[in-house]
This record gives sequence, C-alpha cells and structure tokens, in this order.
Amino acid sequence: MIDVQRLRVLRAVAEHGSFNRAAAALRLTPSAVSQQVAALERGLGARVVARSTRGVTLTRAGRIMVGAAESVAAELEQARQRIAELDTGRTQLTVASFTSGGRLLLPDALTRLMAAHPRTVLHVREGEPEDTLPLVRRGAVDLALAYHFDGPLPVGPGDGPGLEWTPLLEDPLHVVLPRGHRLARRDALDLVDLAAEPWVLGCLKTEAYLRRFAERAGFDPEIRGTTTDYFFARSLVAAGMGISLVPSVALDPEVPGVRTVPIAPPGPVRYIGVATIGGRDRPPVTALVRALREEAERHGGGR
Repeated sequence: MIDVQRLRVLRAVAEHGSFNRAAAALRLTPSAVSQQVAALERGLGARVVARSTRGVTLTRAGRIMVGAAESVAAELEQARQRIAELDTGRTQLTVASFTSGGRLLLPDALTRLMAAHPRTVLHVREGEPEDTLPLVRRGAVDLALAYHFDGPLPVGPGDGPGLEWTPLLEDPLHVVLPRGHRLARRDALDLVDLAAEPWVLGCLKTEAYLRRFAERAGFDPEIRGTTTDYFFARSLVAAGMGISLVPSVALDPEVPGVRTVPIAPPGPVRYIGVATIGGRDRPPVTALVRALREEAERHGGGR
C-alpha cells in the first residue's frame, strides 16, 4: 500500500526541486524527506527522483506518482468539503480567475449560479493560469477561468489525471496607439508595420508572445515599459511612451487619447476557457461552467 504522506512529500520535492526546500516547506528535516522518498521507492521498486548537485528531478516513474499524488490530494480535499457540507447543508465553491476574463464573464455567471443554487457559499480568488491550474489539480479550487496563447493547451496528459479544459472565447489581441500616431487611422496593421515602434506592455506573457511574433516578422521589439495591468499600459500609451498589445476583453473601460487597431490576420489570439477536474458530479460546478459558456456566447464566443 502506498503511504499518502510519502506522496505528499514527493509532491513537495517536485514543486521545490530539492530535498532542502521541500523540507522547509513541510517543516521537516532534509533527512526525513530523503527517508520518505527512499521508502516510497522501495515500496514501488522504482526510482522516483534523480539526484544531482543541481538538485533533484523526477524520473518517469516519479512523474506518474506526482500525477497520482495530485489526484489523491484533490479527492481528499473534495471529501473534506463534502463532510463539512453534511453539517451546514451549504455547498462551498471556490473559483479562480485571471483579472480581465473574470471581469467580463464572472459577475453575471455567478448571479445565475446563485439563483439556481442559493445555498452555495462562493469564494473567488484572482491569479494567472500558471498559479491557478495547479490549485485545480490539488482540489484547492473547484474551477479556474484561464487562458493560453497559440501554444499547447494549458492542460494536457502531463498535467494530472482528469483535468479538463472547456473552451469559452477567442480573444484577439489589438494594437493600441496614441490617438495622433501616424498609423492610428489604419483599418488593420501587420506587426512588420510596427518594427520601429517602442512598446509598453500590460503582461509578461504578452511580451513573450510579442517577441515570438516579432521574430517571425524579422524584428526585435524595443520594450520601454512592462506592467501587470492593461489599463495602466494603455494609460502609458496615451502619455506617449509607446504602443501596446492588448487582448480584446481588456480594452474596457476606454482610455482617453488612444486608438485601437486590429492586427491583420493571422493575428495573435488568446484562448479563454475553464479548467475543472473531470468525472465529478457537482451540480454547482456544472451550473457555473454552463453559465460561463452562456456568457461567452453572449460576448461572441467562438469568433
């Protein structure tokens, strides 16, 4: 039988990349962490970590066991919540969301959810997909409103058994320029038209995405400012610091002194969706996913 505590230790080692850091997070000694991992390996008859001077990495067997550990942790958390609900008769539901997508889709969807399930106690937490998707895997949140760009989906076979992605909305990125800019009256722009322009960006992932597109277009963008807020980035554009690249859902509210121009196809697109743990019949989760899909359709989902 596999010890749940040993799985918990292995998850910490995988997350922190070393026995010492995992021990600090778990409030154990490095020796105790090493012993737990060694005992897990003996029980499995296979190595789960590879040790080196640079730390530890998971073996293939280790990755399988971490996936299992995520599932076990999620199931235990769900069981804890259901037991708590037996006493109160109220269902706890925790939703994670990134800022701009949550602002657009969540309020009306939550209103409909509460009308259908009035005894649901809602909790909402903000975060980027790289932070919130692991919370879904661990059962710390019930679903996450998240996004990805034109790379692979943010969930997949290596992300833990049962994690499902429901597409909601295609969110094209637009160029934001000062209103008096020489290109501001164009109907559409190609990124190559912007090779000489300085940029002010509202998200680090948008910067990485811009650099990929710019590389294809044959130029190296000059980044003069980075923020974590698209509204702030557009305000800096209005002040004349540069131009920006902003998803459609983050263009509201308007900023005076700027103009938004679409990018000529094929332009960059952000894909918004919901991550949940599959195979679980929780009516409030199902109802909220349905309400989010309806909201996305109302806002032009699937364009």
